[in-house]
Amino acid sequence: MASAMILILLLSVATTGFAIFTLASSLNDAEAVNVSGSMRMQSYRLAHDIQSESVDYSAHIDLFEESIYSHSMRALQHWSVPDDITQDYYRLILRWHELKSVLKSQDREQYLVLVAGFVKQIDGFVFKLQNYSEQKLINLAWIGGLGLGGILCASIFVVHFVRLEVVRPLRALVFASEQIKNRSFDVSLNVSSDNEMGILTRTFNRMASDLGKLYRGLEQAVDEKTRKLQHANQSLQVLYDSSKELTASRINQDNFQAILQHIASIEGIRAVKLEIDQIDEPNWILTEGDSCCHECDSECHSKVLTLDGQHLGYLHWKVGLPCPNESLIDNFVQILSRAVYYNRAQRQAEQLLLMEERATIARELHDSLAQALSYLKIQVSLLKRSVRNIPDEKAIEQTNQVIAELDTGLSAAYTQLRELLTTFRLTIKEGSFGQALKEMVSTLDDQTEANISLNNRLSSTELDAHQQVHLLQLIREATINAIKHAKAKNIEIQCLDFDGKVTVTVVDDGIGFDQQDEKLNHYGMSIMQERAARLHADLKIEAATNSGCTVRLEFQHSKEVNIDSV
Repeated sequence: MASAMILILLLSVATTGFAIFTLASSLNDAEAVNVSGSMRMQSYRLAHDIQSESVDYSAHIDLFEESIYSHSMRALQHWSVPDDITQDYYRLILRWHELKSVLKSQDREQYLVLVAGFVKQIDGFVFKLQNYSEQKLINLAWIGGLGLGGILCASIFVVHFVRLEVVRPLRALVFASEQIKNRSFDVSLNVSSDNEMGILTRTFNRMASDLGKLYRGLEQAVDEKTRKLQHANQSLQVLYDSSKELTASRINQDNFQAILQHIASIEGIRAVKLEIDQIDEPNWILTEGDSCCHECDSECHSKVLTLDGQHLGYLHWKVGLPCPNESLIDNFVQILSRAVYYNRAQRQAEQLLLMEERATIARELHDSLAQALSYLKIQVSLLKRSVRNIPDEKAIEQTNQVIAELDTGLSAAYTQLRELLTTFRLTIKEGSFGQALKEMVSTLDDQTEANISLNNRLSSTELDAHQQVHLLQLIREATINAIKHAKAKNIEIQCLDFDGKVTVTVVDDGIGFDQQDEKLNHYGMSIMQERAARLHADLKIEAATNSGCTVRLEFQHSKEVNIDSV
């Protein structure tokens, strides 16, 4: 394109220069033709002056001299004038000088003979000047036409080149710019030249590629920030929902399960398991997720639940991709630690309230009924002494029989009252059913030579305070019956929990009894039946003479069951 523009410029300069030069050289042509034409007239005038002997003869010779040496005629000596014209001009001058000598001689009449040839020479010269002037105009026309044609061709080439190399790439750039405006950065313009438009196109391609990378990078950054914000919002939401579980009036299994569900909903958590430590009980375990989490699994992680320096249990979880936020897990560990701690505190508070109520009842019984029974026993002892002084032996025998029955009844009532007071004073330390059961069995084991074995798989967390007290009392009564009445050597106590079904069995190898015996209720069986009814449980007693006894209690523990206090 640059060469075309240079060509147009050169053609324009050349054509214009030639035209200017031709015009400049043609300025004297017309004058030279006129002057040479007037020389013909002057030649004839000199001939007339000779014939008429005109007084202006000499002046006319001088005028002819001025004409032939005029500026326009001398210009014919320029290098641009053809040589033949210049030579003809020189010959005219020579001929004039010859004729001038004739004109100034005495034989002037001879000029009349020579003038015709001289005029003919001048006519030839004028004709050559005319042809020369016309030829310059023709040359000017040709050169101008050729120059304009060259300029036109070059212009057409320039227009075509501009359309091909400038307009089309510019349109492609505009279209690509619209694509980039519409966030479509997959732009690749074809580059077929190394000119400025080619450089611009390649630069535009690189710019589009860089913009695409930058935009995609920004999109990824925005997506990542959005994902992090959504993840943070989800984390805050699950933390808030989990924290709400701590506001329950009584934290139970549903609250723990709900917290585990929130943990399992975290991105990257595949399974979660909560293990709560129990005192003298099997650890309470809750799970949530697709698969169980084992400590030996490389994908499983664990954290210890602690609060105020107290070890509460463990939280196990199985991870996947993407990895969960460690700080979020720590927050859940804190929430679960508080939940376990509050659960224990609530159970202890319930036990304390229940034990305080039962201790109050025990004190009332001790201060009222126990004192009355003691007073009656003293009075019976005094009555025995007084009866000895009665002279009638038959009356004494009848009275002693009544007194003996009264004494037996009072002793039995006093014994039952003491057992009842012992039962009411039964405590559950630290809210742990397992520890209380172990201490109770240890106390009974010290009071007998029988071997008492205990297998407890019940969890305090799944039993409310009334259920724990009723179970302790029922197990104590069944064990005491085996010790006192069955004379057993081995007593086995089992407390099991399978899918929410609690099974308690007390088995002894004592003398047993006939289940049709009227003294069955004497062994406290009626009280045990009443306690089983309050637990909404099924109590079965299997016994036979000299075959031992098995007491079996079964019930489905449920958080909706409300056990009345005793």
